[in-house]
Amino acid sequence: METPPTPARRRATLFWVWLAVWYVAWIAIVLVGGHVQTISDHWPIAVAMALGSYFAGSTPMGGGTIGFPVLVLILGEGAALGRDFSLAVQSIGMTSAAIFILASRRPIERTLLLWTLVGVTVATPLGAAFVAGRIPDVWIKLIFAVIWCSFGILHFVKMREIVAMHGVTRTSTGFDREIGLAVGVVGGLLASIVGVGVDMVLYAVLVLLYRADLKAAIPTSVIAMAYASLVGIGSHAALGSLDPAVFGHWIAAAPIVAVGAPFGALVVHYLPRRPTLVLVSGLCVLQYVWMLGRTKPTGSALIFAIGGVVIFNALFHLMYARGKKLHDARGEMPLDELTKR
Repeated sequence: METPPTPARRRATLFWVWLAVWYVAWIAIVLVGGHVQTISDHWPIAVAMALGSYFAGSTPMGGGTIGFPVLVLILGEGAALGRDFSLAVQSIGMTSAAIFILASRRPIERTLLLWTLVGVTVATPLGAAFVAGRIPDVWIKLIFAVIWCSFGILHFVKMREIVAMHGVTRTSTGFDREIGLAVGVVGGLLASIVGVGVDMVLYAVLVLLYRADLKAAIPTSVIAMAYASLVGIGSHAALGSLDPAVFGHWIAAAPIVAVGAPFGALVVHYLPRRPTLVLVSGLCVLQYVWMLGRTKPTGSALIFAIGGVVIFNALFHLMYARGKKLHDARGEMPLDELTKR
């Protein structure tokens, strides 16, 4: 008698069905539209996103962390194209990783995630309609650079404690809604402007305020960014504000990220966390220095470029201090003792 499939096997099947449907659709688009040459012309971004998609699934940093700097700094494209490409490619790669995470039952912070998605649903379309188009190209570049440099510095400063965290320090459950909505609104606005952001904001709240284990914080942030990418790319498409050049880059990179991001989500569950975080944090700081060298900001732009990093890290420290107080109030071992182990 044939053994019926287990629930775990049925969930895994859903992921493989998703991949099969996606690749059939991609092949149809390529063949019907005659885009074989387009893919050949855009091979550099496909190669870059092999690494970018791995980071998208294995870290709280979306594929745009690689895609945006490659397009803007290396290929010399505009910042709006970098944003649109980040949203477009993440809508495939991080969605694929999110499906894998849900199918494999990775731990996630469901309540906080749910309210974050509500905030994203409201803020991202509004940001695309009323904010993104009003920001000059150079400011988009600087906002991106500041956000991810701040994130990189956060990891270098708090690396030992972040990788030592286990479980979750619960704040009052009555605040999950307010915190989640705030994360969704701020992160959704950032995503509409630079193509990434909600993943970083949600992850920072989880590891600094909630003291969440990375095995929960990273999958939760991946799902949030996958949803924000879908909402963001849909909003810009509906508004007619998508850069037409994004399609060529997307059609070349999409088949890579569809498997690269889930691979990252799988690998991070088994490999040590520190090496990947050190590498990607270093890239975040490097792109900041490179971006400043290329844009050469002066006046208010320079003040923002420097002051923004200071302000972000000050906010991170405030969340860290509040989270530590909540954690220690539970009578558990302080994190500084955990890091000595």
